[in-house]
Amino acid sequence: MKKTIQHQNKNIVYKISGNGPALVLLHGFLESKAIWDDFTEILQNDFTVIAIDLPGHGESELVEGTHSMQLMAATVRTVLKAEKIEKAVFTGHSMGGYVALQFAADNKEMVKGLVLFHSNAGADSEEAKENRRRTINIVTQNRGGFIKQFIPDLFDQKHLEKYTVEIQKLQDIAALMTPDAIIAALSGMRDRPNQLQYLLLTDIPVLFIIGKQDSRMPYTQLMAQAVIPSHSEILLLEDVGHMGFIEAPGKTLQALKHFAMRCSE
Repeated sequence: MKKTIQHQNKNIVYKISGNGPALVLLHGFLESKAIWDDFTEILQNDFTVIAIDLPGHGESELVEGTHSMQLMAATVRTVLKAEKIEKAVFTGHSMGGYVALQFAADNKEMVKGLVLFHSNAGADSEEAKENRRRTINIVTQNRGGFIKQFIPDLFDQKHLEKYTVEIQKLQDIAALMTPDAIIAALSGMRDRPNQLQYLLLTDIPVLFIIGKQDSRMPYTQLMAQAVIPSHSEILLLEDVGHMGFIEAPGKTLQALKHFAMRCSE
């Protein structure tokens, strides 16, 4: 069921389906809740699944000029409070992982488990911040060209031709975003806090889903982070880039499902 709720007088849209322990699915940059549709069809048999369009993405409105991780985590909290959900397992793809980490840091009592789906707990390096600034300039000048180039680069380049249809769908989702919404997300990611200390201190189980061909999140960097939490699990995928829910849907879905079940017992 699709629902709309107000956060700071702006519309935030989400879908909720199924019954059982709560499982929150957060999409990445330029994506929407639609990326989780195939997963939700299976997961709703065992969980109450909440897939949220983060601010400026999908059907949710732009909230501010910069969508900080704190702001986006606050929208997630608004949705869960409306649904009277007190505890959940959180899964975040890429940028959604940054939001999930921020939510967990701000709302420890509400988190039973955390899945970093091609995501990481570190802040942007100075070089990465400068790349975000350059990207903002590119989006200002040529949003369509940026989207067309950005999305294919997320996949394992050796198998790119396999995903022509999926890439087009992702480009169509991204094309619905305004330049201001894209820039708000880029600015929020650029300025996000370092959450490595959170990983060190938390006793919440954390699952890292990692692609060995991920050009955005080098697997060596993520493997180094995966040894930090007291309870950490790893799914390391060969021939997978940044889009494991498309490139290895069976393996990633099963890993997510079984992890969430264990966290919910």
